[in-house]
This record gives sequence, structure tokens and C-alpha cells, in this order.
Amino acid sequence: MMADKGGINVAQHHIPPPKTQGAATGGQQLSATAGQFIDKIDPFSKRGTSKRRRRLVNSSRYHPENEPELIQLPLIKDTPFADQPALVIQKLQQCQKIFDFYDPVAQLKSKEIKRAALNELIDHITTVKGAITEPVYPEVIKMVSKNIFRVLPPSDNSEFDPEEDEPTLEVSWPHLQLVYELFLRFLESPDFQAATGKKYIDQRFVLNLLDLFDSEDPRERDFLKTVLHRIYGKFLGLRAFIRKQINNMFLS
Repeated sequence: MMADKGGINVAQHHIPPPKTQGAATGGQQLSATAGQFIDKIDPFSKRGTSKRRRRLVNSSRYHPENEPELIQLPLIKDTPFADQPALVIQKLQQCQKIFDFYDPVAQLKSKEIKRAALNELIDHITTVKGAITEPVYPEVIKMVSKNIFRVLPPSDNSEFDPEEDEPTLEVSWPHLQLVYELFLRFLESPDFQAATGKKYIDQRFVLNLLDLFDSEDPRERDFLKTVLHRIYGKFLGLRAFIRKQINNMFLS
């Protein structure tokens, strides 16, 4: 563990890369063909051979002007069970705030509060039975959307080849990775109800996810493939739409 000079813990939460092969959760197994269909999404395949240096980019939206620092909320586990759902929603709303990671010393306290809240929410959703109540669904989707749906920066190499070139890495990954991990735990939870989730995970949401496959960061594309696997497995009504949109990606 490391701390900055202000005593704020800035150690990174280690999460292994997601696996994109295999079955979807929730008792619905993807066919091998469907799994391979999703796995082969790669808008960067075989576009060129030029080498370039790795760079960081911050594509996230942030508006630091006149914004107050985040407030440290109580730990969920130290809160009476009856009060935990409201606290979970408060923390999800806190995590909607986007920060400037180009400035390594800006809003350090708030960055750490958000990082800790995301880790806490991941643990809560994973370990506490009944953690996903109906009011949690829109708040999770809103938080995820605020963090991951963004305008990606233009590539400095129009012929980027992931097997030859160094990728552009997302500088806000310390938060973005945890947002993806929380979303996966949400989708994979035994408490997750597709009948409720489909109110918020719809065709527009899927289109926004597919747009993110233009990210040059391979870590993000790996998470996106896993998320798409889970959505494909959970939502029967979206399967034909997902297949159609992926085919459109190949044809464009």
C-alpha cells in the first residue's frame, strides 16, 4: 500500500483481465458460434504495419471548474442493513463524477474517494445477497454510462494495427477499469433480473457499447467483449439486434 503526502491511499486495485471466451452467466450458455462471433469484433485488424510509440489519452469528460470535492461517505458494511440500499445509491451517484487524470495532483482526495467507493460497491454487489434492488438498476446504468460513454479521440495513426503498433492507453483507466468490473459483477450477480434490466439496457445502450470498440486501448476492448457476451446471454430480445449491428460493423 502507498499513500500520497496528504495521507490518501493511492494504491491501485488489481483486477485480472477479463476472459472473453466461454459461457455467459445466469444459466444461459452461448453457443460456440455466437461466442466466436462476438470475440472477433476488432475494428483494428490488419490495417497496417507502422510502428509508433505508446501514448496516454484522456477521452473522459470532466468539468472541474467550481466543483466541490467529493464527501467521504460511511462504509456500507458499517451501516445498518436497512440503510444500506440508500447508501449504495449515494455512492453510485458519487461515482458519476469524472476527473482529469492528465493532472496527477488534481483533486487527489476526490479521486481516491471515487476509487474506494467503486471497490466497495464491487465487493458489496459480489458478496451481499439481495444487494441489487430495483432502485439500483437505473443508478448503475447511469453511472456506467456517464463513465464509459464518451467521444474517443482521433487516432494519430489511421493505419493502426494492434499486432504491430503500440496502443493509445486511456489515462483515466484507474477509474474506468473499476467501472467495467462493477458492471460485470452487476450483470453476473444471481440477484440480477433481466426483466428489470431490459428497461435500462436497450438497443441504444448496445449501440453506445459497440461505438467504444474504436478504443485503441486493448484493456477496454477486452472488457467490452466480456460485457457484450454477458448482455447477449442475458437478454434474448437483444440477440438478433447485436448480431445485426456486428455484421454492420464488418461491412462498414
